[in-house]
Amino acid sequence: MAFSERVDRLKSSLIREILAAAQRPEVMSFAGGLPAESMLPKVDWDQMPASMGQYGMSEGEPALREAIAAEARSLGIDCSASQVLIVSGSQQTLDLASKLFIDRGTEVLLEAPTYLAALQVFQLFGADCLSIPQESDGPLLDALRQRLEKHHPTFAYLIPTFQNPSAVRYSEEKRDAVAALLDEYNVTLIEDEPYRELVFDDENARPIVSRMHKASWIYTGTVSKTLLPGLRVGYLIATPDLFPYLLRLKQSADLHTNRIGQWQALQWLGSEQYHAHLAELRRFYCLRRDAMQDALTKHFFDLADWQLPQGGLFFWLRLKRPLDTRTLLKPALARDVVFMPGEPFFVDPEQNPGYLRLNFSHVAPDRLDEGIRLLASVVRGAYVVEAA
Repeated sequence: MAFSERVDRLKSSLIREILAAAQRPEVMSFAGGLPAESMLPKVDWDQMPASMGQYGMSEGEPALREAIAAEARSLGIDCSASQVLIVSGSQQTLDLASKLFIDRGTEVLLEAPTYLAALQVFQLFGADCLSIPQESDGPLLDALRQRLEKHHPTFAYLIPTFQNPSAVRYSEEKRDAVAALLDEYNVTLIEDEPYRELVFDDENARPIVSRMHKASWIYTGTVSKTLLPGLRVGYLIATPDLFPYLLRLKQSADLHTNRIGQWQALQWLGSEQYHAHLAELRRFYCLRRDAMQDALTKHFFDLADWQLPQGGLFFWLRLKRPLDTRTLLKPALARDVVFMPGEPFFVDPEQNPGYLRLNFSHVAPDRLDEGIRLLASVVRGAYVVEAA
């Protein structure tokens, strides 16, 4: 078959393969970023107008765009509804941005580690991905400046609030410094914030794009982590110089995001019902985070180091004795537990062994301790084999 040259760079999704292998009900999955099914809200479709079944505007439903723009302004982002594009999950933002910016060899700046699906789509389009090491409060600023001085990245892709996979939240100082550096070198920012609402403390740092004054930017989010992933409703907000191109790319991709999902999202966003749901969601996930923290302290205290996440859905573990955690998948699954190896989250996976991403939202607390115990036993078993 005469496929396009980019098909040679097409990679299967490891996380999807793991989830497919973990479909047995007895398997405890710490792998995917799945919301707890018990916390998916009950939705009412009775009042939905029949007109929602008709074709709609490529930009998205006007009322939903207004609601998202209003929420963004409350976060300090200077924007109007005319800059909001409703997309089919925030993953589509990454696809549209890749089509807009990336040719073979285009330099793109990423955190190390970074969101696996973003890395996959950027590499599919031929990007040369440059990574910046992370500290506990954001990127290593000296490394960021050096990258910007020596290279000419077309854009930087950052997840500053409860980063996937590391759960890092940038400090105020790092946010200011990153914004200033991107402005100084005139590098476009794609800021991805799917986990902003899943916060367990009182901090609420403004997005980086709200601190930028010169460079272009795209800010993207989703309702998948707070409402229903199956709605497939996300959004992007872009500076006026970028928006028309993203809109045309959206039109060529799927005409418009499904209107039924948009209508349902609009019933929630900004409402008292939504705020009450978010408060309940935060309490629920905070309890599950604490349960995993207790289990890790009991079973992984001598195996790994980690930070307690203040939001999001993940723990990020670094083994004290590094090994390729991908080799643990088969023995873990044999013991009815799965996790996400850390190596694929890096541009250079072979140079970064020994990390695990563990989701704490999906497995019930009464099974969680046993799952973490089994996972720890798999790691210990691998060390025994390695030493033999």
